[in-house]
Amino acid sequence: MTDQPEPGRPDAPRLTTREAAELLGVKPETVYAYVSRGQLSSVRAAGGRGSTFDADEVRALARRSGRREPSPAGGDLVFRTGITLIEEDRYYFRGVDATELARRHSYEEVAEWLWTGELRPGIRFEAPPETLAAARRTVGALPAHSGSTDRLRVAVTAAAATDPLRFDLSPGAVLSSARSLIPTLVGALPVVGGAPEGEEGFPAPETGESALARAPEADGSSLARQLWPRLTARPVDAPALAVLDAALALLIDHDLAASTLAARVAASAHAHPYAVVSAGLGVLEGPLHGAASGLAHRMLQEAVDRGSAVPVVADHLRTGRRVPGLGHRLYRGEDPRARTLFALLEDVPEAAGALAAAREVVATTARHAPLHANIDLALAVLSVACGMAAEAGETVFAVSRTAGWIAHALEEYGERPLRIRPSGQYTGPRPPQPTP
Repeated sequence: MTDQPEPGRPDAPRLTTREAAELLGVKPETVYAYVSRGQLSSVRAAGGRGSTFDADEVRALARRSGRREPSPAGGDLVFRTGITLIEEDRYYFRGVDATELARRHSYEEVAEWLWTGELRPGIRFEAPPETLAAARRTVGALPAHSGSTDRLRVAVTAAAATDPLRFDLSPGAVLSSARSLIPTLVGALPVVGGAPEGEEGFPAPETGESALARAPEADGSSLARQLWPRLTARPVDAPALAVLDAALALLIDHDLAASTLAARVAASAHAHPYAVVSAGLGVLEGPLHGAASGLAHRMLQEAVDRGSAVPVVADHLRTGRRVPGLGHRLYRGEDPRARTLFALLEDVPEAAGALAAAREVVATTARHAPLHANIDLALAVLSVACGMAAEAGETVFAVSRTAGWIAHALEEYGERPLRIRPSGQYTGPRPPQPTP
């Protein structure tokens, strides 16, 4: 390594080798490799012990290389993003309180805000008829026992196959695909209870009031209205629909969750937006991510059926199982998404029993551990109260988060391609080994 003369301003802040390595997220020897390649300049520290580096130059290299500062939790790479901020038990979409957005605006309006930074009052997403038909045919070919995430994954693939322009990664083209894909995913899900006519499991081609009741996508209804009959056979009412719409808006994004990171990796390889969504769905199905709400649903349903949450919580603790729906690594107190949904659920008369059971779960568990309700418990109250299946929360999560994955894809398409490339630490036998 050949040290360079002091560059730039004489008063520019200097970093030690260790500080530069931490900022870049690499080992100290890699910092010296950057110097030898001409990507960084260094000067010998006073006394000749080690080298120092210009802080601005190191930060610029971090932006170019995709390396980011370690997070406060330690170890994880952090990506600069203008989408979601989480701090002090609150979270924000482009600087605006996300819970306020969810209370005042529809899912589609919040999605547009996340994508463009603009609010478009009254916007509705529409599925192209040929795309929706292809997705329904593909979903209809699945076995009867298939779950909603199975159906969503194949619906994405079918939608991609009908879009010959899917490889256009310009922002306008990506957003056009997103606005048609999300309602296609909803419309591809069968109506609960099926339909006596038309495509199997889907609303029949009707007109008049029966069409509005059975096929809300046909009249430009909100996405929440379209999704409702895919979650439950119970008639929809305004307070319950408001809860579902708010849940969709609240779940759109939550920083770099596991599925979002997978989506960004796909986007980094310039995968088209349908493939980005497929990557997100593949991770979402894990029991520690999108499927977690199903565990909370079953626990809460048992508490309602038994008339008390105390024995249910006791059973979990006695068998060493975690009580689902409680605690979140990013919040010290109650998940703000759960707090918002609980407040809206107060206006749903059918939710009174499930809401009381959820609060009893929290209070009972607090005797053992100071855990607060998270979004999974709030989704469980909605699904139990409205006669939905255990996987309903996962369905809401998947449909909603699709918009967030698209938002992150738009950011990632603007970065250096393939920048997300961690280095593996090989732990196998050292070569040379005999050929087997």
